[in-house]
Amino acid sequence: MRLLHTGDWHLGRTLEGRSRLPEQVAFIEELTGIVEEEKIDAILIAGDIFDTVNPPAAAEELFYHSLERLSAGGRRPIVVIAGNHDHPDRLAAAAPLTTKQNIYLLGYPDIQGLSIMMPTWEYPLHVAPMPYPSEARLKKVLSESLDEEILQQLYQEQVAYLWKEQATRLPSDGVHVAMGHLFVAGGEESDSERPIQIGGAYTVGASHLPSQVEYVALGHLHRPQQLHQAPVLTRYSGSPLAYSFSEAAYAKSVTIVNLEPQQAATWQEIHLTSGKPLVRWQAKEGLQQVQQWLEEKKDRNAWVDLEIHLQSPLTLQEIHQLRQGHEGLIHIRPIFPEQEQLAGKERRANLPIEELFRRYYVRQTGGVPDDALIQLFLSLVHEEAEASSGEAPEHDQPWNSGKEGE
Repeated sequence: MRLLHTGDWHLGRTLEGRSRLPEQVAFIEELTGIVEEEKIDAILIAGDIFDTVNPPAAAEELFYHSLERLSAGGRRPIVVIAGNHDHPDRLAAAAPLTTKQNIYLLGYPDIQGLSIMMPTWEYPLHVAPMPYPSEARLKKVLSESLDEEILQQLYQEQVAYLWKEQATRLPSDGVHVAMGHLFVAGGEESDSERPIQIGGAYTVGASHLPSQVEYVALGHLHRPQQLHQAPVLTRYSGSPLAYSFSEAAYAKSVTIVNLEPQQAATWQEIHLTSGKPLVRWQAKEGLQQVQQWLEEKKDRNAWVDLEIHLQSPLTLQEIHQLRQGHEGLIHIRPIFPEQEQLAGKERRANLPIEELFRRYYVRQTGGVPDDALIQLFLSLVHEEAEASSGEAPEHDQPWNSGKEGE
């Protein structure tokens, strides 16, 4: 059985006011082609279908039109769970209609699993779904305590309990998968994800993920990634588009999972090409360098974050010309000499003391200090710090006679 795992579509999302809807339409076209070419039996969409709880009508229209195309008239089941960006009631409102087409829209976490008789297989697909499990959506207060560690432990236990109950209630035949929209400790975040944890309170440890299934399909993190510390094959599919410049280097993809009853799952990654790349330009040579890039039509089909080094501010006419030269130019961030100096000082301030000494030695002598010299320098720094604080050094000093009070 071949399942396609995707999520975090964020339909309706913009980039600094620029619509991403044409890119999202292109993604659906590409996804439709993938499910046909790869002979996908069912689709798992792991939350954050929309970018807000009150999405624009065009985003909702695209979503339902996408489900109709992807389900192939009910021959390809689709399971959708709500993410933290989705309104659970609004997402599930159409369930009485969509369920008849083998499309399952799930808004709230509970103890009920889902068994789907597959049109193309003799055995069923069993799903243990976990729509975004906030305290409000769990409809219970986990603890009166404000202690974060206590709350996190209770939260993890509640999530694990629900998944265990679902697995217990599902039949043993067929294949079993779990779905969840949550943050699992060890996952790599990006700037475009709206935080769902209060400190670490809404974080789930990998050991609390279900072990009674063959695969766990996760949503929330926008970088495709596998959680190797989980008890079974567990992946975040990632978002289909880059939604912030922190994702500029991410390769976007969907995950295909191959399943057989009581067998270890295997997977493959299908990379996507439909979204515009997000790129960063650093014009250290100033305005002339940017104008050259524009003439070369560099990154013509991309969203661009421009950092430009200047001696004086850009005029309104220069800004207008830059934006006319590249319609995907999102940010123009000038860097002036005094900012470079301040940034350099901040970078140096964050370096370890031994690295500062090493750079100073190289600059002054042209050579490289050996480890013995670095250790001698560190010991002198340590002694100076102790002397400044009024604490006695650990080893005897020449001026210390060893007599108390001297």
